[in-house]
Amino acid sequence: MADKLTDKNDEKQFDEKDEKELHKHDEKIEERDALSSITWAAMLIWAGLVFLAANTGWLDTIIAHSFIARYLPAEMVMFEPAIWGIIMLGAGIILLGEAIIRLLVPSIKRRVVGTLVLGVVFIGIGLGNFFGWDLIWPFILILLGVSVLVGGLLRTRQ
Repeated sequence: MADKLTDKNDEKQFDEKDEKELHKHDEKIEERDALSSITWAAMLIWAGLVFLAANTGWLDTIIAHSFIARYLPAEMVMFEPAIWGIIMLGAGIILLGEAIIRLLVPSIKRRVVGTLVLGVVFIGIGLGNFFGWDLIWPFILILLGVSVLVGGLLRTRQ
């Protein structure tokens, strides 16, 4: 009987230790993972800026005076990229920036495959408005395939 009580006390102490260690680990991850918060905040700020520019007419002015208007062929009808396409393009670039930072800074390093895939898909959606879906989606599939291949090769070397 005394053994059962001792076992229960040991289990209770062990569970409390595990819970404390898990809580400390979660706090460390939350402290280290400020980059995710910054990334999501940057994407929201980008979306707000694009909507503000569209609603005030600045977006039309920016597009009319940008490199896009200057370098388009004369026979190509001027197009206006969709607002959501611009938001997706910027969000994809921000996500790729997060992935690059995570790969370069060891203290915040973690798996970035999901972030890379989401970033490439967002960029593809954004570029689809500029160049057309027939051209963009094959490139997205090629890039995703290459990233899976490189990830698999790097994993086997480790």
